[in-house]
Amino acid sequence: MASSAPVLPDLPPPAASTGALGWLRRNLFDSPLNSALTLLVIYMLYLLVPPFVKWAFIDADWKGTKHEDCSRVGACWVFVRVHLNQFFYGFYPAVQQWRVNAALGLLVLLMAPLFVKGFPGKPWLALGTIFGYPVAAFYLLLGGRFGLAYVETSNWGGLSLTLVIAVVGMVAALPLGILLALGRRATHMPVLKALCVVFIEIVRGVPLITVLFMSSVMLPFFLPEGLNFDKLLRALIGVMMFASAYMAEVVRGGLQGVPKGQYEAAAALGLGFWRSTFLVTLPQALKLVIPGIVNTFIGLFKDTSLVLIIGLFDLLGTIQAANSDASWLGFSTEGYVFAACVYWVFCFSMSRYSQRLEKRLQTGHKH
Repeated sequence: MASSAPVLPDLPPPAASTGALGWLRRNLFDSPLNSALTLLVIYMLYLLVPPFVKWAFIDADWKGTKHEDCSRVGACWVFVRVHLNQFFYGFYPAVQQWRVNAALGLLVLLMAPLFVKGFPGKPWLALGTIFGYPVAAFYLLLGGRFGLAYVETSNWGGLSLTLVIAVVGMVAALPLGILLALGRRATHMPVLKALCVVFIEIVRGVPLITVLFMSSVMLPFFLPEGLNFDKLLRALIGVMMFASAYMAEVVRGGLQGVPKGQYEAAAALGLGFWRSTFLVTLPQALKLVIPGIVNTFIGLFKDTSLVLIIGLFDLLGTIQAANSDASWLGFSTEGYVFAACVYWVFCFSMSRYSQRLEKRLQTGHKH
């Protein structure tokens, strides 16, 4: 017996919401919980953002040369403008500050082609930047040769010193970390593996402050009489040791993430340990751990502020020194906000570049 129920035509599915309203509904108000959290965040922004904008921009003082020019109603950016030279160069002699500019300009000049797609000779330029630039910058900043006046490292400071410590630490941490990671996985060389494991675990088991204190204060007691290293050099050694230990674990995680078939394929091709490592497995491992590498670099850049404990005045140290000036008491907030903005710009730039590098190398795996 045939059914007498009417046959309804197939109706098209309801169109998905488009535009800004649809985006808000899908991402911010798709459930009661998300809606409540969205409204809570909006309320918190309402409480925090308008007063900060009023303090930092509307009621702020921008012109002047002394603290009397600040009304203290809003932010006194006069404090930052007056001490801007000190924040960047530290106590480096004013007549020699062109050398700091030249060193930074040389770094930009060498690194800019590395970001240009298809630029010829990138590997050689990268090697020259890694191994040649630190030597050239060291003699340019220190002086004492080639007709340049000698400037003690105790006079280095500010953002320029922060960049010196961060760049040296980053450049040294990656190759040292790779060697330590390979040594830790060298099961056929138990002595080397044990040494790498002991170094990594000891350095990672103590805070950076302890490493800096040991390298600056305790290291001279273990050196032969009459042999002494510059304080900045000792701090750089401590930073490199600390960063390389963390980098080793990041690289080791990448090596463990490479499929076992890659090792077997390299062995089937007759490649030895070193050739299979540097031509097959290590490039894949480094590609997998780009976020971890950049995260280590970001942490290292922020940890440079700890050198203040051994008497080196980086960006944060020079700001604290300026805050202790009797004629500028009470403006520490402006200095710390300025430091926060500088650190954020550098760290955010590194983060964005790592994301761009991941997309270009197609690090992600889509299922």
